Amino acid sequence: MKRIYYHTTTIIVFILSIFFPCLTLATDTITSTQPLTINQTLVSTGEVFELGFFDPGNNNLYLGIWYKKIKQRTYVWVANRDTPVTSPSAELKLTIGDNGNGNIIVLNQDETAVWSSNQSVSTANTVAQLLDSGNFVLRMDNDEDPENYIWQSFENPTNTLLPGMKLGWDRKTGVNRFLRSWKSDTDPKVGDYSFKMNIHGFPEIFISKETDVRTLYRSGPWNGRRFSGVPEMKSVSLIEFEFKNNSDEVLYWFKMLNGSYYSRLVMSSSGSLERFTWVESSHAWSEYWSAPRDQCDAYKKCGPFGVCDANASPVCKCMTGFRPKNQQAWDLRDGSDGCVWSSELECGSDGFLPLKNMKLPESSKAFVDQSMNLSQCAEICKSNCSCTAYANMDITGVGSGCVIWAVDLLDMRQYADSEGGQDLYVRVAASDLDQSPTIGASENGSSNNVAKTVGITVGISAVIIILLLLFYLRRKKMQRLKNSSINRKGPHERSQDFLMSEGIIVQSKKDYSGETTTDDLELPLFDFTTLTIATENFSDENKLGQGGFGCVYKGILVEGEIIAVKRLSRTSGQGVEELKNEVRLIAKLQHRNLVRLLGCCIEVEEKLLVYEYMENKSLNTFLFDKEKSARLNWQKRFDIISGIARGLLYLHQDSRLRIIHRDLKASNVLLDKEMNPKISDFGMARIFGGDQTEAETKKVVGTYGYMSPEYAMDGLFSIKSDVFSFGVLVLEIVSGKKNRGFYYSSNQLNLLGHTWNLWTQGKALELLDESIRAEFSKDEVLRCIQIGLLCVQEHAEDRPNMSKVVLLLSSDVLNLPQPKYPGFSLGKRHSEIESLSKHDESLTINGVTVTVLDGR
Repeated sequence: MKRIYYHTTTIIVFILSIFFPCLTLATDTITSTQPLTINQTLVSTGEVFELGFFDPGNNNLYLGIWYKKIKQRTYVWVANRDTPVTSPSAELKLTIGDNGNGNIIVLNQDETAVWSSNQSVSTANTVAQLLDSGNFVLRMDNDEDPENYIWQSFENPTNTLLPGMKLGWDRKTGVNRFLRSWKSDTDPKVGDYSFKMNIHGFPEIFISKETDVRTLYRSGPWNGRRFSGVPEMKSVSLIEFEFKNNSDEVLYWFKMLNGSYYSRLVMSSSGSLERFTWVESSHAWSEYWSAPRDQCDAYKKCGPFGVCDANASPVCKCMTGFRPKNQQAWDLRDGSDGCVWSSELECGSDGFLPLKNMKLPESSKAFVDQSMNLSQCAEICKSNCSCTAYANMDITGVGSGCVIWAVDLLDMRQYADSEGGQDLYVRVAASDLDQSPTIGASENGSSNNVAKTVGITVGISAVIIILLLLFYLRRKKMQRLKNSSINRKGPHERSQDFLMSEGIIVQSKKDYSGETTTDDLELPLFDFTTLTIATENFSDENKLGQGGFGCVYKGILVEGEIIAVKRLSRTSGQGVEELKNEVRLIAKLQHRNLVRLLGCCIEVEEKLLVYEYMENKSLNTFLFDKEKSARLNWQKRFDIISGIARGLLYLHQDSRLRIIHRDLKASNVLLDKEMNPKISDFGMARIFGGDQTEAETKKVVGTYGYMSPEYAMDGLFSIKSDVFSFGVLVLEIVSGKKNRGFYYSSNQLNLLGHTWNLWTQGKALELLDESIRAEFSKDEVLRCIQIGLLCVQEHAEDRPNMSKVVLLLSSDVLNLPQPKYPGFSLGKRHSEIESLSKHDESLTINGVTVTVLDGR
């Protein structure tokens, strides 16, 4: 009788499905008498999540959960990911057996079970309910207490971690909850990558490639505030992160402080962990954070005792008291062999090198004691000859707990500021420690206290002497300017006021040989006379280049230092505001791949900027010259691409300011004597707030061929605008050809369109510059072309951010997504821009203004 009733119900549902293709049940619950068919869905009470059958695009059916109100279908859980329904119909129901089992099962068309909740508790009167949290639970009909759930999807995660879903180990049951990627974007099958907690030693989370048992990334251990290798966790205002480590469980989870916002953590099929937040204004998921995000996130990038610094070049370095284990490989920028102690250790007299802002070493074999303080930790480590390092377990408050490593220190990384990492103390020979005046020894012992006292006294004395000297030099300078017939007091004072108003400290003289620190914003003020003499009265023989702003000259100061002087012409389109912008920005930026501003001169009607001298001028002088381009072999081109990417990443993410350059092009990339690239010309750059992602302008500035579609057409700029310019630059570096602008020229596609055609035809290697005759890596060239095409995709949301670009450039393991068609080369925009084809490619486009800027 039950059989007849079941078939009758199925027939009725089938007939209804013909007229109503998808029905939403007026409930969030299924019972033993009310199953869920292929054309029905459950919706949580608050209409946050929806559950039902879906086809991701591989002609199979899966039971899954997705967001109800988000039109862009986003799946957060899949039941039968490895056992899809291959028949045209399926059903979700609760079992009704003689033993009152009450499992949730998925049946295919012939009523064979393809998936089950598989719980062993024998119970009757069960219901399955979809909650607003996204949790699908099996419970007793009259019991809604979460502690009594019989089964729940939150304890069986797939590739997504939702708020309230816990990741980690239950020590009592031995159950480990972790994320496992989809096989591909259209196949929910268990994929190659996992995000899993390691509970041994000092617990932390790893990304691994399960197919070849290889670790790709680790989060660093939880230090009371965040995972030590995830500095971004500190700046999230709407999310609260939780971590629990006791005798019963080791768990990590997060919760939203405002229920109206959505956030999810996804283990992607390409091997990266990505946090997305829903931006209602743009109706799109925004990638807030991802890992691995740069080459220093690659596991054991710099080997044992090596430290990775993404702001350095090369990124691997050895600490004080250490040297490269394999010097030859180290010189070739392969740091995988790591470092070794420079001097032999003597257990009783060794000291400890304090390192700031460190991602703690790999900690699965670390010793942890919650009851010790840091001083006790130092004593134990010093007395144990096997101890290589120690640190606080918890950095909240004054710090507490002790972590000790008695093994090689692996996968260390140093961050630029206190936002990331924590203090780490590494064992070194006392003789090596004494050679470094900036690094102290262990905190214990009277000798250390004496050394600290002496150091502080010397430091204070040095600061007083320097201040007195600067005061004397400034007074002498002002007196000389007062008596000068060329430089009058008024203009000079105005130039100082101009700089002081921008927060730049000016001084008359500075030792230019050393790099300034991040907090040192002093900017020397040059005499116009000094620069006139240095450039031999701005002679044509010393002219390095000329553009719309004016000319750049080579100069030699009295001290013998070679400089580059940018002299703005009186008719320059780059006026006081642009000069002010450049001074303000570049004086505060310090990175190997950004050109260094040495000073400026603003006197009478003269406006000049003084830069470090770049022996090989700009990239375009080599790239687009048939004779000189041969000097750029593939390795140099790849290094230039990587260097530009690191510089741009620093501007977008790692500097104290978020900078959008807005005019990245080959002529604004300078090359030093080793052909290392440095981004220059920040006159058009814009500062973004920490949480700002996009802005709009009525005055579009830039150069044809490098501007993104949304910026050129609508005045919208963001970090993705710079990414587009970078993509164009990558394709130009690979090909040695200049992108001729966003239009057809002589019935030929521009460089972007030409590259796209070669890519879709499988002939991408034909893009490579003919002057590259030496050996090169085909995979590396193809990877760069694919990255270039990903960066120039028409829609900004499709383009990767620079952290992802740097990661993709540095890794040959991660799978690259397939690019979509590039902006301004294919599609509907052709008709919109065809009328511009008669104009010079250097023109700036704008519905309001048109400005000639290519000469910059």
